[in-house]
Amino acid sequence: MTVTDYVVTTATNGRPPGLIIAAPSTNSGKTTVTLALHAALRRRGLTVQPYKCGPDYIDPAFHKIAAGRPCFNLDSWAFGQDRITFLLDAATGADLCLAEGVMGLFDGGSAVGAWGNGATADIAAFTGWPVVLVIDVAGQAQSAAALTLGFARYRSDVHIAGVILNNVASPRHEALVRDGFAAHDIPVLGSFERQRDLTLKKRHLGLVQARETARLDTRLQQLADSATRGIDLDALIRAAQPARPIASTNRPLTPPGQRIALAHDDAFSFIYPHLTAGWRAAGAEIVPFSPLNDEGPDPSCDAAWLPGGYPELHAGRLAAATRFKAALGAFSETRAVHGECGGYMTLGAGLIDADGTRHAMAGLLGLETDFASRKLHLGYRLATLQAAAAGHAAGSVLRGHEYHYARVVTVSDEPLAEIRDPAGQLTAETGSRRGHVTGTFFHLIDVAEEAIA
Repeated sequence: MTVTDYVVTTATNGRPPGLIIAAPSTNSGKTTVTLALHAALRRRGLTVQPYKCGPDYIDPAFHKIAAGRPCFNLDSWAFGQDRITFLLDAATGADLCLAEGVMGLFDGGSAVGAWGNGATADIAAFTGWPVVLVIDVAGQAQSAAALTLGFARYRSDVHIAGVILNNVASPRHEALVRDGFAAHDIPVLGSFERQRDLTLKKRHLGLVQARETARLDTRLQQLADSATRGIDLDALIRAAQPARPIASTNRPLTPPGQRIALAHDDAFSFIYPHLTAGWRAAGAEIVPFSPLNDEGPDPSCDAAWLPGGYPELHAGRLAAATRFKAALGAFSETRAVHGECGGYMTLGAGLIDADGTRHAMAGLLGLETDFASRKLHLGYRLATLQAAAAGHAAGSVLRGHEYHYARVVTVSDEPLAEIRDPAGQLTAETGSRRGHVTGTFFHLIDVAEEAIA
């Protein structure tokens, strides 16, 4: 029986078996290992459906390229269980699902959101997918097994199927580490030797975007070589299990318009794939445009959306994009324009970059932001709209996530929403609205289920 035969015959309800690639902590190497597995399994002729636990834009873009299929986020704080089961159906036609975890396996917020606290372990328990733990063994040997034993016993509804050892220094080092696992009958599915040249570059919001990574195809093939050489891919596939037979429901996502002008380029690329897929499923058409190429929204559209990204890295070009700013201003006189995080800052009056230089933005909102004096803003957000925005009526309750380093210098428009953190505390950020223009620092993920009539 071939590997492909094994995967297909174990699928149930059209959903292939899956695994979650998690770790004890962030920076353990789970993104690199997940990309290597996507590339290696794809090389073997398997179709792998990628997922990413938690709120993240950058990792899924890499997974999409490595796997050749769109990567969807799964999040127990922001998504209702109905949304997650619906997204599991995106794996139809695949041979295997691989979901990369977020932070450490059990790390999440202190408060429950839609039904969980955002931990990877919530997704593992809900789907029934076993966990493969990526352990950075630099500076340790048999202690890695002790760490894994604690993870295996911490939560009874989460199954650890095995481990992949990362940052192995030498054959002798690997042998010592494996001795600890053999003593406790924990499967070691493979190892990655120390390879600093394959480490992906990072910046303040995570990895450099996939579209900016030089020689990405070559790097993926090198990672595939490493996975083929160091990981027992057959054993890994055998460890996968089908998702629990949960009935799928489709709660529609409300698009902001029938024809949506979506900013999309190196400055604006942070939008969740499930949102754009949901808008299209609701019958909306998405028309991309590039502010960096001095393009404005298509006049035939009835809404414009500027997602997050890195406008601070391109502030000079955006300030000089006079056609873009004029067209966006004319569009906003009669139609809805919404910006998230970087898009929100671009709708503002000015942006001060890391060097302290102020750049004039679109001027549709009275927002001034500053990257020269950085301050981290991070966390889930629950927003009750005080006015219509992003296709949702006043009073709607939205779930989202905020992650940026911009400091607000001034904001002079009406507040858009009452926004709370997961603990229920009001945040200083309220979003802004002026005429048809709205914006928030948080990225929309879903509508809160409790707000649905």
